[in-house]
Amino acid sequence: LTVNETPAKPKQQPKRTSLPPELPRTLIHHEPENTQCRCGCQLKRIGEDVSEKLDYVPGEFTVERHIRSKWACEQCETLTQAPVPPQVINKGIPTAGLLAQVLVAKYSDHLPLYRQERIFGRAGLA
Repeated sequence: LTVNETPAKPKQQPKRTSLPPELPRTLIHHEPENTQCRCGCQLKRIGEDVSEKLDYVPGEFTVERHIRSKWACEQCETLTQAPVPPQVINKGIPTAGLLAQVLVAKYSDHLPLYRQERIFGRAGLA
């Protein structure tokens, strides 16, 4: 009896597609309260984290681009960054405005989700 063992392929995380570039974008910068380290040194900017959220204002979709700068102290090697802004769905793309639109369309306007998906597809989102 022989058993052929093949190594298991590592699971890949699903990739999220980026939001369409033609949508208008609003830049929202989140900076730490203080850019001076506890040791007294001035912090140096070393990069930034960018996250995009899809918003809906009646009649148009927009993208909120949240930019959180990273700051580091060269002497004591501490890293400082503004906290993540509160979200309705953790690590989700929709803002409260988009979720409100979906819920009103579904429950007040009796528009099924598959029809809303088609509407979003015509807007270039699906």
